[in-house]
Amino acid sequence: MTLSEDEASPGETVSARRRFPLPLGLLLPLVLALGWEGVVRFGLASGRLMPPPSHILATLWSLAASGELWTHLWATTWRVAVGFGLGAAAGIVLGALCGASLLGRRLLDPTLQAFRAIPSIAWVPLFILWLGIFEASKVTLIAVGVFFPVYLGVMGGVLSVDSRLVEAGGVSGLSGVALARRILLPAVLPEVVTSLRSGLGLGFMFVVAAEFMGASEGLGYLLVDGQQLGKPDQILAAIIAFALLGKLSDSLLVAATAPLVRWQDRHRGRL
Repeated sequence: MTLSEDEASPGETVSARRRFPLPLGLLLPLVLALGWEGVVRFGLASGRLMPPPSHILATLWSLAASGELWTHLWATTWRVAVGFGLGAAAGIVLGALCGASLLGRRLLDPTLQAFRAIPSIAWVPLFILWLGIFEASKVTLIAVGVFFPVYLGVMGGVLSVDSRLVEAGGVSGLSGVALARRILLPAVLPEVVTSLRSGLGLGFMFVVAAEFMGASEGLGYLLVDGQQLGKPDQILAAIIAFALLGKLSDSLLVAATAPLVRWQDRHRGRL
């Protein structure tokens, strides 16, 4: 088994990536899709509540041809992008502060940990009351969902920096900004990248709750509309669109941050 290209280490050789021309990750979804298509076509199941892939693809094509799919994709993408940016920025700043400062950690972390335990749906009535049912409340809810994994990852990364590295940097004459740039930042970056990926995943989870808040556009709206009209093919089409959009976003994030952690010499798990 090999890693897929987007999960492979940046230092992996081209020959290793070419060993399998198609990502192995596509194998299982294709087998499941073809299997269910065959079950429905041979009359072993009606496919009424779980339409076959051909019907779902036809629904996706119809939505794309009418332009409706692109409108909903853009609405969801915009909300996730803005919410992710705000939540990640706040998480990085407060995570670095609490990780580097004992006073900051004692002052802020207990309150933030208590807020983290609050279910996301509990914020919905309050955000609607404060910000209305339009974009501000939706983006804020997504930002809250993104904030906590980023905050925890950054704080944990700062706290896990080996003190011997800092001492070695001090012996080498590094201090202040130079010490942070040459020692602390490279040591923390892998944790930051992982936390950003986790935050992005939660951003897509929270956007569904956000788009249940009276939205007229977005993939979450497609889900609600399909449920209300009894269209399982539309519901599954929206779920597939969510999966593809989320995977694409994660791959772009991995590609954008890969140069930051290229120095790592990691075990690649080849079997």
